Amino acid sequence: MVVIDTEVSIDKKYLPMTIEVPSNWESISPKICVFLTHGAGGDKDFHQLVALSIKLAESGYMCARFTCKGLNIKYRTRAYVEVVRHVCLKYSSLTGCVFAGRSMGSRAALMAANCISKSPNQPKSEISDKHSEQTLQPAKRKRKHSERNSKCDVKPKPDLCENCHAVHPPSCNTLGVICLSYPLHPVGGKELRSQPIFEANVPVIFLSGTNDDMCDLPTLETILTTAFSNQNNCRGWINERKYFLPPSIVCRATSLSSFSNHDNLDDNQSQAIARLTEAYRNHGHKLADVNPLNHFDKPTVVELDPACYGLKLDEKLSQEQENLLVKDVVDGLKAIYCGSISLETSTVECSLEKEWLFSCFAETQARELPHDLKRQICKLMVKSQNLDNFLGTKFPTLKRYGGEGAESMLPFFHQFLHSVCDSGVEQVFVGTAHRGRNNLLVGQLNFPLEVMFRKIKGLSEFPESALSIATGDVLSHLNISADLDMEGGRKLHVNLLGNPSFLEAVNPVAAGKCRGRQQTLGEGPHKGSKAVCLLMHGDASFTGQGIIMECFNMTKLPGFDVGGIVHLIINNQLGFTTPSELGRSSPYASDIGKMIGCPVIRVNGDEPEQLLKAAEIAAKYRHEYKKDIIIDMLCYRKWGHNELDDPTFTQPLMYRDIHGRQSVPDKYTDKLIEAGIVDKNTVDQWIENSMAHWNSLLKKCDNYVPEPIYLAPDSPWGKMSLPNVNHVTTWDTGCHGDELRYIGAKSVEVHEDFAMHEHLTKSHAEARVEKLQTDSLVDWALAEAFAFGSLLNQGYDIRLCGEDVGRGTFSHRHAVFTCQQSGNYHIPLNHMLEDQKAQIEVVCSLLSEEAVTGFEYGMSIENPDRLVIWEAQFGDFFTGAQIIFDTFITSGEAKWMYQSGLVVLLPHGYDGAGPEHSSCRIERFLQGTNSSEDSIDGDGVNISVCHPTTSAQYFHLLRRQMVRNFRKPLIVVSPKILLRLPAAMSHMKDFQPGTHFLPVIGDSSVKEPQRVKKVVLCSGKHCYALEKERSKLIKTEVINQSDVAIVKLEELCPFPAAELQRELSKYQSAEAYVWSQEEPRNMGPWTFVSPRFENLLGVKLKFAGRRESAAPAVGIGGLHRQEVEKLMKETFA
Repeated sequence: MVVIDTEVSIDKKYLPMTIEVPSNWESISPKICVFLTHGAGGDKDFHQLVALSIKLAESGYMCARFTCKGLNIKYRTRAYVEVVRHVCLKYSSLTGCVFAGRSMGSRAALMAANCISKSPNQPKSEISDKHSEQTLQPAKRKRKHSERNSKCDVKPKPDLCENCHAVHPPSCNTLGVICLSYPLHPVGGKELRSQPIFEANVPVIFLSGTNDDMCDLPTLETILTTAFSNQNNCRGWINERKYFLPPSIVCRATSLSSFSNHDNLDDNQSQAIARLTEAYRNHGHKLADVNPLNHFDKPTVVELDPACYGLKLDEKLSQEQENLLVKDVVDGLKAIYCGSISLETSTVECSLEKEWLFSCFAETQARELPHDLKRQICKLMVKSQNLDNFLGTKFPTLKRYGGEGAESMLPFFHQFLHSVCDSGVEQVFVGTAHRGRNNLLVGQLNFPLEVMFRKIKGLSEFPESALSIATGDVLSHLNISADLDMEGGRKLHVNLLGNPSFLEAVNPVAAGKCRGRQQTLGEGPHKGSKAVCLLMHGDASFTGQGIIMECFNMTKLPGFDVGGIVHLIINNQLGFTTPSELGRSSPYASDIGKMIGCPVIRVNGDEPEQLLKAAEIAAKYRHEYKKDIIIDMLCYRKWGHNELDDPTFTQPLMYRDIHGRQSVPDKYTDKLIEAGIVDKNTVDQWIENSMAHWNSLLKKCDNYVPEPIYLAPDSPWGKMSLPNVNHVTTWDTGCHGDELRYIGAKSVEVHEDFAMHEHLTKSHAEARVEKLQTDSLVDWALAEAFAFGSLLNQGYDIRLCGEDVGRGTFSHRHAVFTCQQSGNYHIPLNHMLEDQKAQIEVVCSLLSEEAVTGFEYGMSIENPDRLVIWEAQFGDFFTGAQIIFDTFITSGEAKWMYQSGLVVLLPHGYDGAGPEHSSCRIERFLQGTNSSEDSIDGDGVNISVCHPTTSAQYFHLLRRQMVRNFRKPLIVVSPKILLRLPAAMSHMKDFQPGTHFLPVIGDSSVKEPQRVKKVVLCSGKHCYALEKERSKLIKTEVINQSDVAIVKLEELCPFPAAELQRELSKYQSAEAYVWSQEEPRNMGPWTFVSPRFENLLGVKLKFAGRRESAAPAVGIGGLHRQEVEKLMKETFA
């Protein structure tokens, strides 16, 4: 392809233009030139045109690309004609031209085509020889005006066209015009506004209707390759008719069926009706009757005015049916697109996808629901309302966060489950907040009401055997994992996850667990066929919480894709006491979904049948395209934030309307009674039976023994056990040397045609093999590879996720190699054996902490046979995910009995990096444990916090996570400088069978422990600085060889009291015990270890470290060195 940068002058104004010519242009027949331009669009328009022109040039079209931006409206058509003339003069062999444009550029294209086609060809004008086809060369970018070597000065001619004020090209076979986002209403001055919107003397294709739409590149390429094919030696027009209309433009309403075939209309009516229809598709949602409260004024949408298209409401549309008027068309379009359900596809990029959506929308709208289904959804809502009334009567002070005002979510949920089951889905994972949660649990998921009543009375939702671990959660956070009986004898497993009060935090957890189940079920790259995710949101949190954006950003990434998520916004139009106009800047609560081109179905919450239809459309769309879709259900909250809150303090007008309304269930019931579909006696019987049943359960609930819903025998967790709360168990995690050497060699093996980076080949791959052959010391990365490979050999899957984890933040890991020639990735550990089943998934994540960490936690609670690791780029990055750590990782087991083996790697160390990249805030994790200060810890402690100092210790920690018979989150305070420090490397014997993780490592350099006067205790890489300082003091004879012993705490929690007792008993003559740490006194392990040493071991520690500080570390290099010097003096004083 030859790229030519040139320009055309118009009244001494230079119009830059780029021509892309296929490299085989001479051999191409027919020769078609596509002229591409846009009007006042921004960078997005420009970059799309660049990409499109390059793509078309590669497909055999010449492309002349230019912009009308910045030109007066009167100059746009003239500019277009001058560009066409310039190209036609220089490429006289052109078979035909296609004019294309976006926005106002499309109008310029159409006007230019009309103008050229009206008049005879003009005589050939003089033009400089500089632009002969043989001498055209790519021009240099950003050249000075004086250096322009490709300028085209078209001299003004006396025979200018009266319309465009330009000289027409000598010959131009105009094949047609393609209008992308043609403006629907006139623009410009009074003279232009008086002109018709458009007139056409040439064939025209309208690919979209408004400036808001963006036509995707594949669609335009398809139009070009099909519209100009096999007609008279040139790519003739696809249709003999002047206007080619996409099938979806054909109106589907019954009242519009008579003109669904445009042949009986004249051309002007045909294109006007088509464009009016397209306008309703794109803008009808703005006038839709989707707000049950109607306390907002509807906007004026000029695009929906028939007059914009030259139509009058009383105008007749055909002679065959004299009574069919434009008004009938408008009424039909309003019924489809402006009713109690609407569809917005403004950011859906693929035109075929849009067509599918509108087709499905129209078909679903036209279908009447069977009476049995209507009775079923009526019963669901009546029982839901009855449950709220029952709980409100029996427990008047209860904050139940009922579903009153949003009962239509139950038909939605009901239909969604049935639709996904019909498509072959076996499991559904649901994340939702508190409002309406109990209605969903009882009405749809068979949650035992006895447990709910026990909870309300202050009793446990768990059996007695779990109370050594479980502390439970509040009523509005209850969860369930249920197997539902569906039609045809099928089973559908539904897991409603426990959620915290931090709104939307459950979203990535549900998505992560869904992806984990997809992997367990063996779903391939096209996920979502067996397990799906449904997320239910509040309107205020959906627009207010940043985790929503993070989750949307994840949805199309290969490491986080779950095959599309269905989102239901329960839009109360109120966030606690904040109205929507003060809670968001966007028109709709769903607008954040536009960042990924998410279609939105907006529904009136007073119309349960429409919610059912929306659920059906959403389920079909997700199944068809494996993408996210949003249903925005506008409803209301009958009471305040909870039932004890008075909302009239802040929203008197809204609640005057709400309190004067008939409830959604009552309104729908009356509708069915009036239609004869259900009778009042039947409804009364539903209520009476429910009340009697619930009263019976309430009386029995005190003696009810809850069933364990955790570690279910029929699930992968059935082989797990509850941890022993009385002591910490030790597990043999060693492996045979031959196996580890094999794993180590395979971890850097690539196939012959894979071009590894030269530096990695020498310093990483070859160096590792040499280490293995000579049994040299094992560094951190190799120890990790040993752990990963050995666990894979045992059948455990592994997922390693985080920013830059493939290479490693400090370029030490290299678990993934990139071919230097093809750019392909290769993970050697997935190719250790020919029939290897277990796999490691290495996911370099998006720049997110909260959503990604939540996703990984969800993966970890799905299956105990998957080692899930999240690594922070630097240790303090975890603070961006503090909500996930506080509400899930550290407390999930206590609240919901979710066991998790998630490993969190947090690089930590005071190396002079400054306040932000030095500390992983160990103190926060230690504060979040339930370790006791005055009793011995057992395996039941909620999380493990470890600070390993050798590569072998890290190896054993990773393996311990999987070989023991329970799961606990592991926080690894991981190293930076230790990754390559020889002193931190381990011998092969430290990995052998019979070895295990050591919670405490004594001082092997002290040969006479009975002579030790001072015992220094520490954790992490600080021990190596202490050992270096001690050697210096011994060498200078400041202290003796046996004066000071250095003991390392490798595991801070569970606190290793027994191991410390054994180690400290060696030093009978010790007079002082010092805790030395790098962190300031108000940070690090000090406040955690000090009371435990005193209470459990009878040892009073002296502190040696930095003084209290607001920031974790200083940012002044000189001050950092002073602190280190002071720290060492205090430790050995």
